[in-house]
Amino acid sequence: MFQTIIIAGNLGRDPEMRYTPGGQPVTNFSVAVSDNYTNSSGERVERTVWFRVSTWGKQAEVCNQYLKKGRKVLVEGRLVADQSGGPRVYTKQDGTTASSFEISAVTVRFLSSRDEGEGGGGGGGGNYAQSSADDIPF
Repeated sequence: MFQTIIIAGNLGRDPEMRYTPGGQPVTNFSVAVSDNYTNSSGERVERTVWFRVSTWGKQAEVCNQYLKKGRKVLVEGRLVADQSGGPRVYTKQDGTTASSFEISAVTVRFLSSRDEGEGGGGGGGGNYAQSSADDIPF
C-alpha cells in the first residue's frame, strides 16, 4: 500500500521548532492552498484549505531557519489521520468544533525567492529534500 499527498501553497505563520524527549528536532508550520472556481450563479469563489505540516530531523532545522510567513512551499508527505481515518477534529477557543488536515512531510521544497513573502531576506530560494526523490513529476 502507498499513500502520498503533494501540496503547494503559502505559509500562514512562521515555523515553530521543538525537540522530542529523545532530542530529535521537529518543526511545524501551516500551509494555505487556495482554489478558485466559478459557481452556478457565475460568481468567482475562492476557497482556502489549511494544512498543518510536520518536518523532522535535519529537514526540520532547515525549514525553521529559512521559511517565514508568506513564503511559497511544495510539500510531499503522507496524511496523518485520526483513529477513524479522517482529519483530526478539535475544539476551538470559542467552543466550536473544527477539523485539521495534517501532513508528515517527506520533502519540502522552497518555491519563493529570497525576497518573496513577509519574512524577506535570509535565504529560502533553494531546495532541500530529505528523501532521494528530488524530481517531482510535474
